[in-house]
Amino acid sequence: MPEEKFVIRGGKPLRGEVEARGAKNAAFSVLAAALLTDEECEISNLPLIEDVFRMLEILKSIGVEVNFIGKRAVRVRAKYIDPHKIRKDLVLLFRGSILLLGPLLARFGKVELPQPGGCVIGARPIDVHLDGFSQFGAKINFDDNRCKLESGKFPVFKLRLNKLPDFNLDVILDEFSVTATENMMLFSSLIPVKTVIKTADCDYQAQELARFLKKMGVRIKGEGTHNLTIEGARKLKGARHRLMSDPIEAGTFILAAAATRGKALVKNVELPFLEFPLKKLRSFGVPLEIISQKGKKGEVKVFPWKVLKIDKIQSLPYPGIPSDLQTSFGVLATQAKGPTLIHDPLYEGRLKYLEELSKMGAEIYFADPHRALINGPTSLYGQEIKSLDLRGGAALIIAGCVAKGKTTIGNIYQVDRGYERIEKRLQKLGADIERI
Repeated sequence: MPEEKFVIRGGKPLRGEVEARGAKNAAFSVLAAALLTDEECEISNLPLIEDVFRMLEILKSIGVEVNFIGKRAVRVRAKYIDPHKIRKDLVLLFRGSILLLGPLLARFGKVELPQPGGCVIGARPIDVHLDGFSQFGAKINFDDNRCKLESGKFPVFKLRLNKLPDFNLDVILDEFSVTATENMMLFSSLIPVKTVIKTADCDYQAQELARFLKKMGVRIKGEGTHNLTIEGARKLKGARHRLMSDPIEAGTFILAAAATRGKALVKNVELPFLEFPLKKLRSFGVPLEIISQKGKKGEVKVFPWKVLKIDKIQSLPYPGIPSDLQTSFGVLATQAKGPTLIHDPLYEGRLKYLEELSKMGAEIYFADPHRALINGPTSLYGQEIKSLDLRGGAALIIAGCVAKGKTTIGNIYQVDRGYERIEKRLQKLGADIERI
């Protein structure tokens, strides 16, 4: 089958309205949580993207009943499941499959998975996950990119059958890892003892998972902080849940409008998780207005800027600028006056998109794998380039909308993993983009 590509004829501002779909990364942990019960769970507002489809295929492979009950809603039931039948080839395709470790280990006492795949943005070891499970007493065997965990003889693993203990269990994570935090949350949800997860990540995915687990019967305190207290139960119930909107997707559209000097309205914006990026955009000179706010959700209107100046873009754990948005900020920096330092301390491969951006005329100087200097403003010109990873691919699409002439982007499967038909939605903003 021929490779699909995006062809973009850029050079004009984006104008119009677009809405964010369901949160991609939150979908993985919520779907994984459904493995903790043999009762039905209904999850709606799912984004129709490749990684979610693969996650559902993995669940089906182990015997989970998966039925779509609407365009973006599924009913799942993990009553009779066999982890030995898991599609390991699918696990290798995306990073979110790492979240199967927690619920399967909690439910069966052992689990074996290959090292999950995903974007090639640098070393993404699962050491933090394994160290966390070891603090629960798990026996770990990791070799040849294959991970095998067993419950061992540590008494915590027998708590669902015995009398409740009179002690608390502290798990201290080695770093702010959102997926490791979620895995510890998922695992401890089937242990009827109070578990305190320290150095926990508190981004939107972890908070959304906490909301769903509470509906299932788990007691959780401290969500949104770096110390989570979880009191699980021997048996959890099924639950219904509507996924939050994706703050990264909303941020991508906001930055696309800003980079093209456009005027656009982005709907379904989860404001608490974009407060800092929006503050930085205003300080850089991008006029923004928050309208139609209801609770924590609202709409963000982006206006054309007159003067754009950026000193530094540094990605940090929540509430800082997400690493997933650093790439789109990098495209914006090509249009700013003077030098902009791009610093991503999290992933040494995250800046690879800048190599493609330089082919389009951007003036970029690399200091090391984590830092680069972008000098602007520069005119971008259409080129034939390649999407190397999910967020880098989204950034290059924005660059194509900014650039004069025709830009062709290959390997767009990477973008489809996280954005639902992004070309159709950019077309609503007036972008000249097509999939071929």
